[in-house]
Amino acid sequence: MSLLELQGVEASYGTAQALHGVDLRVEEGEAVALMGRNGMGKTTTVKAICRMLPATGTLQFDGRDLRALPSHRAARLGIGLVPEGRRCFRSLTVHENLVAAARPGPWDMDKVAALFPRLGERRTQRAATLSGGEQQMLAIGRALMTNPRLLILDEATEGLAPLVRAEIWAAVGAVRRDGAMALLVIDKSLAELRAVCDRAAILQRGRTAWEGPVADLTDETAERLVGV
Repeated sequence: MSLLELQGVEASYGTAQALHGVDLRVEEGEAVALMGRNGMGKTTTVKAICRMLPATGTLQFDGRDLRALPSHRAARLGIGLVPEGRRCFRSLTVHENLVAAARPGPWDMDKVAALFPRLGERRTQRAATLSGGEQQMLAIGRALMTNPRLLILDEATEGLAPLVRAEIWAAVGAVRRDGAMALLVIDKSLAELRAVCDRAAILQRGRTAWEGPVADLTDETAERLVGV
């Protein structure tokens, strides 16, 4: 049984259908890339998993039917989200952001600070005063502090400077090697995804158009379906 399993998942925004049959699975301890051009349904799939949007089809986490759960109960099962756009609590300090949703487990303030030393240096600063890259590190650290079984990263490096992107990809790689949780990584950077992910799934017009080991994803297929 997969940790996360989606089969034939459909979802809509009002009368506009966004997902037309998404199939996706993530095994315990596995890293999976979710790819696709803009508007193909990646973030909508994340919203369905995290119960921010109603969905039909099979949507299970560790054998539990996610469709029957509100978002806070899905999170309690062990789903951690680094949302697109960071969404830190801007008026709170770095430390307050990190402890706000903390749950018992191996990831604590010291471990997050070891992963992102800048956050350790800025514990007492308000999130609003951080750079964009530092806010992204804070969003990742906050999700890790929930000690999830599955960590979802939605475009975690989008819009960041190359040096900051490299730092965040290095941190994602470290989390992957730690092996304490599964990862679902939404991004378009094929070279970086190949370095951290076991498998990939590509969405096209709200459907799964390709799925398989990331080593089997050729540049030609990526160019055709993702345009990278």
